[in-house]
Parts: sequence; C-alpha cells; structure tokens
Amino acid sequence: MRAVVQRVDGASVVVDGRTTGEIAGEGLCVLVGVTHDDTTAKAAQLARKLWSLRILDGEKSCSDVGAPLLVVSQFTLYGDARKGRRPTWNAAAPGPVAEPLVDEVVEQLRELGAEVATGSFGAKMRVTLTNDGPFTVLLEV
Repeated sequence: MRAVVQRVDGASVVVDGRTTGEIAGEGLCVLVGVTHDDTTAKAAQLARKLWSLRILDGEKSCSDVGAPLLVVSQFTLYGDARKGRRPTWNAAAPGPVAEPLVDEVVEQLRELGAEVATGSFGAKMRVTLTNDGPFTVLLEV
C-alpha cells in the first residue's frame, strides 16, 4: 500500500456536488493506493502508522491530540509514467481488491480511536485542503 499524507488545516471531499467527507482544523489528508499483493495486514499496518505518525504541530501524532483524518482512495498513486507520455495503471489493484482494503484502513483507524472522514470509492471526487506547512510525506507499507 502507498499513501500520500498531508498535514492539513481542514480538508473536504465533494462528489456530485455533495460533501461526502470533511475534517476541520488540524489533521491529516491521506490519499491511499492499493497494489496487487496488498493484504488486510498491510492495511492494519498503514492505519497504525498513520495514527502514530508524528508530523502534526509540535511533533505530535493524531493519537496524541485526537486529530481527525480524511482518507481518500487514489488508484493513480500506482500510475507508471516512465515510458511515453501516458501513464499505465498496471500496478494498481482492481476495484474489487482495492475497495475492501481501503475500507480496512478506515476501519482499523476507527478501532484505534480515530475520527475518520472518507471520500467515495471509484467516484470522481473533488478534494479541497489547506496543506499546513506545506508538509507532505509518502508512506509505503
């Protein structure tokens, strides 16, 4: 699994003109990509890492301050544009594999005590955020 993690001061996702997920104030906006060999164990590992990652103000984690997370599925994180001008998506897991694993990341975060908002899997989403810093980290588990 691959995640782009952004420290934010508010973020939201809109699908078809309707807000499907939103967090206010300090938190993390997390774009999650799934590849073919990912498992529920990797989803749990990613959730633990996100909950304890010390990138908030004062080197705190979401678990330290109860900060919310906005988790958005993002198959394009496994795009490959090394050849030519058009990316390929061969490394991205298909929807029936990826969707339950993104859901597992969200469920594991909630079990850890996190407040989690989400996008809508497979939908055309408009993600709006205020990157605080800016601060962006790429995680891979």
